[in-house]
Amino acid sequence: MRIGELAERVGVPADTVRFYEREGWLPRPPRQDNGYREYAEADVEHLRLLIDLRRLELPLEEAARLASYCHSGHCTDTSAALPGLIAARRAELGDRMSRLRDLDARLADLERHVAGARPRNSTLNVLAPTAPCCDTAAAVTGIAEGGCACCTPAD
Repeated sequence: MRIGELAERVGVPADTVRFYEREGWLPRPPRQDNGYREYAEADVEHLRLLIDLRRLELPLEEAARLASYCHSGHCTDTSAALPGLIAARRAELGDRMSRLRDLDARLADLERHVAGARPRNSTLNVLAPTAPCCDTAAAVTGIAEGGCACCTPAD
């Protein structure tokens, strides 16, 4: 089959197939007399596995290595390596979700503050260059540092 058919069967653009081939993550197929690449059914499975591993957001080098193991008949190596990669990926994802929850909480605080605040100082503060330029900037800075002065209860 030609590159367009391979790409269509796997659901990626032909340029993606060319990229993986050029980088050595997909074996170079033989060429017909007219120069067209000629892919086999095994290439479909290799590329499908590589694409699906990438959709799990595994690093490209790892995904390519695992797909190559299977393509070369060493599926037990893929089966042995995959659980550790999945665990590492899930740990990274958990950390990322935690950071996103923290960011969402900070944004919600800032949203409440900005929506409810009446700007007292909406002009640039040129007399005190180390101070925030306006109340909104002070709120953003304060929220980022753990709370702004007007919203944080005094100790």
